[in-house]
Amino acid sequence: MNSMPKQRYVEELLRLYGGLAHTPARPSRHDRQLAADLYERQVPYERAEAALLLASARRLMRPETAPALGPIRSLHYFLPVIEELGGAEVSADYIRYLRGRIMTLEQRGQLGLRKSSSTA
Repeated sequence: MNSMPKQRYVEELLRLYGGLAHTPARPSRHDRQLAADLYERQVPYERAEAALLLASARRLMRPETAPALGPIRSLHYFLPVIEELGGAEVSADYIRYLRGRIMTLEQRGQLGLRKSSSTA
């Protein structure tokens, strides 16, 4: 069961999503619906948060020689990682680690950070 009200869960998840590299500047109604669905499916916020951070860190740590990836156009992009984490409990330490790792990559300038104006 989620430890926060549905509206807060949805808003926090969409705020996190919108703050990640290569995501739209504004979430779409489909993103909002998926966030609400995740709440209804009782996906703990911490697991969803960890999945978004993990997927973002993976993208940022790709070798420079790897083909460029397009922008993330939907919160649905993160579903496989949410499922990958499954029922595993995600520690606050791991979430802090992921946040720190992303911040380090951004500070090193390894990021071609541009927000997409598309709300797809």
